[in-house]
Amino acid sequence: MQVKETLNEGLKRAYSITITADVLEAKVNEKLKEAQPEVEMKGFRKGKVPMALMKKQFGQKVMGEAMQEAVDGAMAKHFEDSGDRPAMQPEVKMVNEDWKEGDDIAVEMSYEALPPIEQPDLKKIKLEKLVVKPEDSDVDEALKNLSENAQNFEDRKKGSKAKDGDQITIDFSGSVDGELFDGGTAEDYPLVLGSNSFIPGFEEQLVGTKVDDELDVKVTFPKEYGAENLAGKDAVFVCKVKALKAPAAAEVNDEMAKQFGAEDLADLKKQVTERLASEYGDAARALMKRSLLDELDATVKFDLPPSLVDAEAGQIAHQLWHEDNPDVQGHDHPEIETTDEHKKLAERRVKLGLLLAEMGQKAEVEVTDAEMTQAIMNQARQYPGQEREYFEFVQKNQQMQQQMRAPIFEEKVVDYAFELITVSEKEVTKDQLEKALEALDKE
Repeated sequence: MQVKETLNEGLKRAYSITITADVLEAKVNEKLKEAQPEVEMKGFRKGKVPMALMKKQFGQKVMGEAMQEAVDGAMAKHFEDSGDRPAMQPEVKMVNEDWKEGDDIAVEMSYEALPPIEQPDLKKIKLEKLVVKPEDSDVDEALKNLSENAQNFEDRKKGSKAKDGDQITIDFSGSVDGELFDGGTAEDYPLVLGSNSFIPGFEEQLVGTKVDDELDVKVTFPKEYGAENLAGKDAVFVCKVKALKAPAAAEVNDEMAKQFGAEDLADLKKQVTERLASEYGDAARALMKRSLLDELDATVKFDLPPSLVDAEAGQIAHQLWHEDNPDVQGHDHPEIETTDEHKKLAERRVKLGLLLAEMGQKAEVEVTDAEMTQAIMNQARQYPGQEREYFEFVQKNQQMQQQMRAPIFEEKVVDYAFELITVSEKEVTKDQLEKALEALDKE
């Protein structure tokens, strides 16, 4: 194999690679010899087919495989010897397209190398961590919100009309083409209007009704409805309103606490205090992480691969365009041009992404199987009833796994950095923390 450098400009690299015909022929013979013991052919016993006949029969196919393996091997050896790491998949093309058996293989390979990245001295970085301790008023406010969300209802005044959010108790019987169907009849059924727990259009027709009202609710089952005998069919539900209750905030006491799985009110207060402390801590960490990234962005300098910056800028522009045009779901839209603002943001992202990756590699940070499993399970909960299918899909999809692993890896690298930097704590109020977060969102 012969490798000749043809371009070395900044991070851009290009090489001409020649793989001689004798090396290629030796590889073909090696592959045929490996396969020979398992080959059967008419007139010959298994494993006794002559090499010349095998070459005539399978030579062309094996030649293609040998060429690909030879090129891949040459590239791998080049990166091992040079120490280069390509920023993206190298571009490889065959020069002698009129190649015929017995000729050398000549290919051109070009790529952008990842730059050498100087590791920052984390011990010299000083950051401030905001600390918020939940106050009694914060806990009381959270308990009040819980009481309002508790599913308590009180009888409305006689003659009142049902509103969204009310609990209405009904008897109903449903029919299609005049015939009752299984599962379409119930008595004393409590239904919260606006909960969308019934067929689309059903609950809306009960708004405005009063106790003792009787009415026909006419709906159409969705085409994708689970029961095939009802899917897409028009139905009529004969309903009678038997009771009407309005939502009411629960009293903050031991009984309400038990609705939320606590032993009593004191236990619920403890849980709420811990949850608030965790939320404040997460918010403070987000602020400190941003400060760390700003510090790294300002102090660490290295060349950025243009291909990575351009690709990231394009993704940013595309994402922002869809946020501005939410009605366009697909990608059938005009070409989106990147701006200087997109490129500036892309440069920061690429720079910090490469830096954190290098820091994590140097520190031997790894994402464990248990962490990945937990992340997949958390995502799977977004697909009720299809958790197993989602889990299996991710396990078979390397790209999806990488997308899920990347943020976990980044957070672990940030945690590693937090252990080394100098952190001073500053106690602030909840309002001050919220103002700091709002200022962060505006940047």
